[in-house]
Amino acid sequence: MPTVRWYNNRRVRGVLYQIIVLGGVVALAAYLVDNTLHNLERRSIATGFDFLGREAGFGISETLIDYSPADTYFHALLVGLFNTLKVSIIGIVLATVLGTIAGIARLSRNWLVAQFATFYVETLRNIPVLLQLFFWYALITEALPVPREALNPLPGVFLSARGMRFPEPVWGATHVAMLVALIVGIVAAVILARWARRRQERTGQIFPTGASATALILGLPAIAYIAGGAPTALDMPELRGFNFTGGVVVTPEFAALLIGLVLYTGTFIAEIVRGGILAVSHGQTEAGLALGLSRGLVTRLIVLPQALRVIIPPLTSQYLNLTKNSSLAVAIGFPDLVSVANTAINQTGQAVEGVAIIMAVYLTISLSISAFMNWYNQRIALKGGR
Repeated sequence: MPTVRWYNNRRVRGVLYQIIVLGGVVALAAYLVDNTLHNLERRSIATGFDFLGREAGFGISETLIDYSPADTYFHALLVGLFNTLKVSIIGIVLATVLGTIAGIARLSRNWLVAQFATFYVETLRNIPVLLQLFFWYALITEALPVPREALNPLPGVFLSARGMRFPEPVWGATHVAMLVALIVGIVAAVILARWARRRQERTGQIFPTGASATALILGLPAIAYIAGGAPTALDMPELRGFNFTGGVVVTPEFAALLIGLVLYTGTFIAEIVRGGILAVSHGQTEAGLALGLSRGLVTRLIVLPQALRVIIPPLTSQYLNLTKNSSLAVAIGFPDLVSVANTAINQTGQAVEGVAIIMAVYLTISLSISAFMNWYNQRIALKGGR
């Protein structure tokens, strides 16, 4: 049998090709880095992240944490990061709820409900999300009156072109205790749900998990509120000059961004939910109806749990898309991470570092979402031997 020369061995050639490609990528990256550093040095542009410790010197219109122009660039970027996370987390929750309802509604036996859901999905998912953000921002700022003529639908609630204002509790020790009680209630509800599931698998007896979990999540904070003296002090919005002060404000920029992202992403989630439900054999529905269950219970207890295995993987992509699309906030003036970083870049000239920070943050957020969704997907997957 003739001897095969090493350069004709498929495995050796495969390894060799990979080494050549990897070497080319490393060489290209080294060239780009060296060329960038050379150009920066020639233009006398400082490099590094030392600028993060310098005073920012610019204001940010909306913050979750205390901030002033005297704070550092690092603190300003942290404010932008929290704003991005606020939009992303609230948007993911609302888009999931809206998409699930719309996806189920498209399969409704009620013609009007199904057509309305179809119109919503087919219309909004074919309009670029940036145009939708512009539309909602213009609608909020142009359709609503000025603060002096603000709408007052409820006592203490005011709607104007400057946003929505509503009362805020004057925070104290009782509210901190309520927050701790809420966290304890959520943890206890999760533990109770796991215990109830194991008990049902072992004995077949159903425990009222929903009612018990609701009692824990709402009851414990209520007990903490009553035990703390049931404080009723509120920080009420007041018109001073040309705008309101006090209370909680939902700015037009935040509202337009959230509405646009939720409505747009909800259309894709609706199609994912609809596809997941259709992937479940219709025999499952017929079996549930034959047992005397209502269609609502069949959907909630039989169809949706099985559809989740089809829904979760593409749903992860939509969560990532919503998070990344939040960077469009810069177009309507919401101070997210990209907007704050752009301001920092314009003032310091540290473009490479600023873009690197933005990329690293979004990469970290995306990988975190993917890791959580992959963990959940593995948790609900069918295991061998079941």
